Amino acid sequence: MAQVQTFWAVDYQAGDPELWVCLSCLNEVFRCKVPMPDCPSCHGVSTYDAFTLEAIRDWGTEELIRKAEAAQSEPVPTPSPVSAPEASSVASD
Repeated sequence: MAQVQTFWAVDYQAGDPELWVCLSCLNEVFRCKVPMPDCPSCHGVSTYDAFTLEAIRDWGTEELIRKAEAAQSEPVPTPSPVSAPEASSVASD
């Protein structure tokens, strides 16, 4: 039975790179999120860094570029519900 992959959302601001590449295997890329507990390909932990699609096109393999282009077309994940109570408590101060 296939296991569902879970992710951590990655905070970013407008203009920041949105694509996160596993630096251990250079084979996985995700948009504004990283898999938990580890990379699905190499099982590296905490080995991600942010890049733009243009940067990945400069140095990535054809497979990584295809994955990055597909990830770039995905919607940006919504913020974790954990941060919602913090925002409402700050607004009431």
